[in-house]
Amino acid sequence: MQASQPGRFVSEINVTPFVDVMLVMLIIFMVATPMMSEGLDVDLPQTKQVEVLPTETEHMMLTVRRDGAIFLDEYRVDDIEQLEGFLKSLVKDKNKSLFLQADKEVPYGLVVDVMGRIKAVGIEKLGVIAENSATAASAASAARSATGRK
Repeated sequence: MQASQPGRFVSEINVTPFVDVMLVMLIIFMVATPMMSEGLDVDLPQTKQVEVLPTETEHMMLTVRRDGAIFLDEYRVDDIEQLEGFLKSLVKDKNKSLFLQADKEVPYGLVVDVMGRIKAVGIEKLGVIAENSATAASAASAARSATGRK
């Protein structure tokens, strides 16, 4: 019995190259995805005791940057008057937790105004994000030693 006759087509598909390409693409996407959702650059205030953020996706992040710009996750809120509508439709109606992170250079009055609008909407699950002072100090000293500065 002959395995294959000369001049006939092979009707079997070789899937090995396809699997190799798919595995390489999977690895590329697994490495690239965390880099795409880094978040906004905010210089957080420091404190001694900081809790770790929950990892579930049932929360949203409200960011107040140094220049006074307000973001709900990565989406900019152009007017502070619109903030209440966004908070009601995206956070309260979907029963999500809200975390507030504000740059340490933001005026206290703006942070209090934002928190007042959050409470006016009726959001009860509000967390405030800060940076651990011990972690920040060690990161700053590591950055200085890496650049060769004191």
